[in-house]
Amino acid sequence: MKAWVLHGINDLRFEETNTPIIGEKEVLLAVKAVGVCGSDIPRVFYTGTYSYPLIPGHEFAGQVEAVGAAVDTGWQGKRVGVFPLIPCGECLPCQRKQYEMCRHYSYLGSRRDGGFAEYVAVPEKNLIALPEGVGIEEAAMFEPMAVAVHAMRKIAPLPEERIVICGLGTIGLFLLMFLLEAGHKNILAIGNKDFQKRMAVKLGLPETSFCDGRSQDAEEWLLERTDGSGADVFFECVGRNETVAQAVGMTGPGGRIMLVGNPASDMTLEKAVYWKILRSQLTVFGTWNSSFTHSPEDDWHYVLDRLGNGRVAPAQMITHRLPLEELDRGLAVMRDKKEEYGKVMVVM
Repeated sequence: MKAWVLHGINDLRFEETNTPIIGEKEVLLAVKAVGVCGSDIPRVFYTGTYSYPLIPGHEFAGQVEAVGAAVDTGWQGKRVGVFPLIPCGECLPCQRKQYEMCRHYSYLGSRRDGGFAEYVAVPEKNLIALPEGVGIEEAAMFEPMAVAVHAMRKIAPLPEERIVICGLGTIGLFLLMFLLEAGHKNILAIGNKDFQKRMAVKLGLPETSFCDGRSQDAEEWLLERTDGSGADVFFECVGRNETVAQAVGMTGPGGRIMLVGNPASDMTLEKAVYWKILRSQLTVFGTWNSSFTHSPEDDWHYVLDRLGNGRVAPAQMITHRLPLEELDRGLAVMRDKKEEYGKVMVVM
């Protein structure tokens, strides 16, 4: 098969490699669409991964081509989405079915071969079947959508609370999409790109509720719109010292902060920031992944339900559709930031 194989930092090659040999509890998936995640950029170009050679890509969907000996044959030929985290099944979080907090997990696209390829081996337990009304490109965005939903459901904003989203990358925009779908009206968003503003407004955010951090003082802007009291719920979707400090500074007494953004570097907590947490009795949450337990109540089925009913439309986030052989062009767009982009998608 053809695949993009990472041989080392900044050494990604499009080459012929062996089609995976599946285990008895795995399926062979023909990849039909795979999204590029922001975390793929450092993984490919700067920090590398856990072992080499490795095929990156963890946001993907496809069609089951073959099933292992212990897999239900009903999966054969089905279109599916894929939960990329492979839990150990033995640690305490796994025993509680909190697989997103597994202590000894594997991961498709970072710890074992992922979706930047024509085929990938996937454990049966990581599959979610797609109903007729859900497109394959939408299914390739299950993972970032479920991450956004997990953050939203974990902090559980009340209808009357003032919500702030700082950072309108993929996760931040999906978070906005699902908050609006859930009926929340009192939302303010802080971004730094023209595309982010256009997309936020397209999703339903009033233009006056968007702060452009490039030209506006975000804290002053927020305080003006909250009568000086700050946010009740603040989603930090950037992962930088400055924006974490902003989150603490812009959240009102007794408020709640959800840290969502992957850290771009070492994180430090200045004394003044720490004092604000104490004196305003703030609650700080962290989230990283999403719940997938095969239950109708998990995050992935929450997303699936809304996709199936047409209540969310994530495909409008896609700005680049590329064939597999041009994946490197999509990676360069995201790395160099010389042109606007939302979701970069490889479509087979």
